[in-house]
Amino acid sequence: MRMKRPLREPVREEAGPAVKNYITPAGLQRLKDEHEFLLQRERPAVVKVVAWAASNGDRSENADYQYGKRRLRQIDSRVLFLTKRINAAFVVDPAAPRPKAAATRIFFGATVTYKNADVENVVSIVGIDEVDVNRGYISWRSPLAAALMKASRGDRVAVRAPEKTDHLEIIDVEYAPIPMDPFREPPGAQSAPKVESS
Repeated sequence: MRMKRPLREPVREEAGPAVKNYITPAGLQRLKDEHEFLLQRERPAVVKVVAWAASNGDRSENADYQYGKRRLRQIDSRVLFLTKRINAAFVVDPAAPRPKAAATRIFFGATVTYKNADVENVVSIVGIDEVDVNRGYISWRSPLAAALMKASRGDRVAVRAPEKTDHLEIIDVEYAPIPMDPFREPPGAQSAPKVESS
């Protein structure tokens, strides 16, 4: 007779070092506001719709029920993502005073003016959750930010791209508050007040 081997537990890897989520105070507040909106307003509103749809009977062909369940999964996934990002947040205030040597070099939170082929550009180095290309907010992990890091006014840096290498001259480095748009409730949210047509 053959004996059963005991089940083996999966081999668990030790947790690696936590990746810091560098972010500005305004960016962190925006993440917290979205997290609160999803947990306090949107999720309860969708749960109410799902409960109503479930009470209507046959769930297999009930579009409100199917959509509501899918929306709940999306909300739960986003809440989990936001929770992880908020817990890993390492807040750096761009307007905070810095030691003299650090105030002239480029680090997270710097607003940098640089010249590329006689064209001046201004970028602010922000967290990956705060990127806004239209406003010139670039991630601290982007190739451009990586090339600019630790440079000072007057330095020349090279940004390597797959097809070419750009040579940039640093014109100015400034540390000041970086304006961030607050979280806005998305259009079509389930928790949005319904407008009655007359």
